Amino acid sequence: MKKITIIAALLGLVFSASAQEGKKWTLRECVEYALENNISVKQSELDLENAKLNKMDAIGNLLPTLNGNASYTTNTGASINPTTNQFENETFSSFTTGASSSLTLFDGLRNIRQLQRAKLSRLASQYQLEKMESDIALAVANSYLQVLLNKANLEAIKSQNEVSQEQLERTQNLVDAGTLPQGDLLEIKATIANETQQIVVAENNIQISLISLAQLLLIEDYETFQIVDEGYEVISTEIADLAPQEIIRNAQSSRPEVKIAEKNVELAEKDVEIARGSYYPTLSAFFNYNTRYSDNDFLNRNFTDQLWQNDGLGYGFRLNVPIFNGLSVRTNVKRNKINLQRTEYQLEQAKLDLESNVYQAYVDAKGAAKSYEAALSALESQELAFEYATDRYEVGLTNAFDFSQSKQRFDNAKINVNQAKYDYIFKLKVLELYFGVAPEDIKL
Repeated sequence: MKKITIIAALLGLVFSASAQEGKKWTLRECVEYALENNISVKQSELDLENAKLNKMDAIGNLLPTLNGNASYTTNTGASINPTTNQFENETFSSFTTGASSSLTLFDGLRNIRQLQRAKLSRLASQYQLEKMESDIALAVANSYLQVLLNKANLEAIKSQNEVSQEQLERTQNLVDAGTLPQGDLLEIKATIANETQQIVVAENNIQISLISLAQLLLIEDYETFQIVDEGYEVISTEIADLAPQEIIRNAQSSRPEVKIAEKNVELAEKDVEIARGSYYPTLSAFFNYNTRYSDNDFLNRNFTDQLWQNDGLGYGFRLNVPIFNGLSVRTNVKRNKINLQRTEYQLEQAKLDLESNVYQAYVDAKGAAKSYEAALSALESQELAFEYATDRYEVGLTNAFDFSQSKQRFDNAKINVNQAKYDYIFKLKVLELYFGVAPEDIKL
């Protein structure tokens, strides 16, 4: 029974490894994996965690402090006995212990504003994380589409190579029959050799693009990494059909760039308020408790009795009034005001940049759509021209060189369609992100 269990476990491991090797990644899976494992995203997550800790620090500043202390000392020569407060010229040991607490009652509201600032900083870090996730998702989509483009180009070249192989057989028969010259056969063979070389290059391009995508995802197993390369024929244009102003409004309310700039302005405003708080006095309350023991006690009290009888309390208020500090407070306030103005300008620039980027993305998507339509139209024309050239070549009305030129134009038209298609898809993805689609929800 034990052997059967071990064999079953081993078979399970083999099956699991085989299943993993045969896995094909979708775009959504790639984006989700990148968001979980990308180093830049992890660094942004650490920034967010640090912002949370800063908030805890700010909360702690509003709470009272409590500290304990204890010391044991052996004295020789003229030393003050802590239990009598008298100088004694002999060797004795003493023990002191106590606790102290303090609470800031007023500090120009700086502690409260530090807490408000920490909350704003946490939101800013959250928006920074969202921006990083958006940038990574776009990079993954671009890399993913590059793999699809290379695969589509390979299929186009292979398809035309099959046509060339069939044409080679027909040409061989016509040359053997004396209908076509030997030069036509050599021209077809040269075309096939060139296509074979293109197939090798296209296969290498696929492998290179897969490795680039795997590296972006931090996947080390390059050899078995594959993506889903089916079901990407339909292109959704719902967002591209919207008016650009509507996309801009959505971008301004959802994109993190403007939110980050807005939070930076609010943070700068809090910094000015915190700096101004240094003009005001600081009022704090304190409470101290202490007790002591000495082995040279003139009453010969034991350790416990001395601790009970020698204790004392101290409490009160402490006021610190700033009078002159080398103009440091005034210059610090001015410095923070300058930084506030800078962040306000940066906010205006962020809004302008976002509007400009959305317009650019919109124009790019519309231009890519027209390029894609033009490429499809050119492909249709080149296909008809190639069919016509094929018919004329097979009856001997054109030579192999003209036929090869027509075929090359047809091949290039197919590749141009692939490039225009995936360029169009990528630019639609950019628009989707600007419109507010979550990074993990972008799809093809």
